[in-house]
Amino acid sequence: MEKDEFLLKRIRELAKLSYQRDIVTFSDFLNLNEQNMVHSQKLQELGVIVEFYGGYENAERQMVAFHPDALMFQWEYPVDCIRITPKALKFSEELTHRDYLGAILNLGVDRSVVGDILVDGNTAWFFCLSKMTGFFLENLCRVRHTTVLAEKVEDPGLMPKAHFQEIQGTCSSVRLDTLIALAFGASRSSMVSYIEGGLVFVNGKLITSNGHEPKEGDIISVRGKGRFIYDGIARQTKKGRNSITIRKYISAGR
Repeated sequence: MEKDEFLLKRIRELAKLSYQRDIVTFSDFLNLNEQNMVHSQKLQELGVIVEFYGGYENAERQMVAFHPDALMFQWEYPVDCIRITPKALKFSEELTHRDYLGAILNLGVDRSVVGDILVDGNTAWFFCLSKMTGFFLENLCRVRHTTVLAEKVEDPGLMPKAHFQEIQGTCSSVRLDTLIALAFGASRSSMVSYIEGGLVFVNGKLITSNGHEPKEGDIISVRGKGRFIYDGIARQTKKGRNSITIRKYISAGR
């Protein structure tokens, strides 16, 4: 509880500082629970605009930016992308998201300075606060027993792209439990514990109602299982059921 209270205090301080000094302020990277806490605060009442970003479209771990309504200059998020590749491919191990995260945290940094980690084959990308980029480039040289090279990604075209599995199905009504069951090949009843247990987020907001009706384009995250995008109703069947499509993220962990 103390950690949560400290976060909310810090968030409100950043919002007030942005308004009082007419500047842009940023939080560190926040997980889904922390993002939900920020969403629950009426920070717009402090005279600032609140925006979320994690380095790439639809990132799960995101930082919050606060800026005044009438801000007249352009600004950028202090986020960099770092690519990790083995120095000698034939001697490299098969590394997982957990391996990369462990190597990063073993450098003595806090999880809040690192965003999503995306793994594709023998290459990984991770997002970090810009102030930490130099530290990672200098010190991140080994993941498990594999010697690696860490490089800052300068060209946006070289940044990782999300991979999806398209899933189609039908339902009588579009409900949160129905979509989750379709995404993960389970029964609606088996998904109730995830929703009521506080493990389901829609666009970063905690949702605990089984009957919540997602909107087209919503990103739904289920802790411990994955996340997907709801693409809406494609058509209605002859029996009056809704034909829906979702896209489930299949890129390795975040």
